[in-house]
Amino acid sequence: MKTAKLAKSYRIDDGKHFRLKDFDPADTGNWYSVEEANERLQKDVARMEKLQDKLYAQGCWSLLLIFQAMDAAGKDGTIKHVMSGVNPEGCQVYSFKVPSATELQHDFLWRTTLHLPESGHIGIFNRSYYEEVLIVRVHPKALEAENIPPSLVTKNVWEERFEDIRGFERHMARNGTVIRKFFLHLSKKEQKRRFLARLDEPGKNWKFSAADIHEREYWDDYQKAYEDMIRNTATKHAPWYVIPADNKWYAHLAVSAAIVETLEELNLAYPKVDAAKRKELQAARKALAKK
Repeated sequence: MKTAKLAKSYRIDDGKHFRLKDFDPADTGNWYSVEEANERLQKDVARMEKLQDKLYAQGCWSLLLIFQAMDAAGKDGTIKHVMSGVNPEGCQVYSFKVPSATELQHDFLWRTTLHLPESGHIGIFNRSYYEEVLIVRVHPKALEAENIPPSLVTKNVWEERFEDIRGFERHMARNGTVIRKFFLHLSKKEQKRRFLARLDEPGKNWKFSAADIHEREYWDDYQKAYEDMIRNTATKHAPWYVIPADNKWYAHLAVSAAIVETLEELNLAYPKVDAAKRKELQAARKALAKK
């Protein structure tokens, strides 16, 4: 079974009528066998490896993958499994935590812009500038720490940030950076189960943070913020994928399908060798033959 249609079913190109409640976090499409899904995932990983090699060799396009989610949704694991076959030399992962004092002295896009992928590379953002319309929106005190002139912080601040993000992503797309954004959609029930596992299983204790429980109290606020974010920033050149995340194996499959489809749409190819280069290669062969 091919996975192209699978990816399309979760893609949001236009958020005008988007509603988060229309997407089931426990959905597994028509995939009922974990073994079959994992087998398909490995094929996608192998395909991605070949496509990344051409992306790197061609050196024209770059790919930015953004992952956003509630705590315990599986961002780290998804990145680990889906990107397991790519060459680390052409792929960089950045995790964005609480902004530093230096980062707070700049505009909200500054710190992530520093880590955008160069041509031929894949960049992965584990959280991103979208935190500025999520956690900062849910916790207004965080906005105060950004030292923005009070007269500029109006009731329209979130709409203005959405506008800035759309403009930024349009600019990147026009310069050869392909952007794909993934919201790992986790249910509140499944998050609770995973938190309990972190408490009950010694090997997962290190993952637990009291802050995660605190943020859970704002679940409904976050769901509204995510919905508004996707509704206002989903575009054809930078779409969102609302990935069902209650079943990790299925989330991995859906994300890999979207990435493979994106790379295949670029019609990547190894650079062609012109006459001058062929002549140079022939001369090199002759020189090596004599040694």
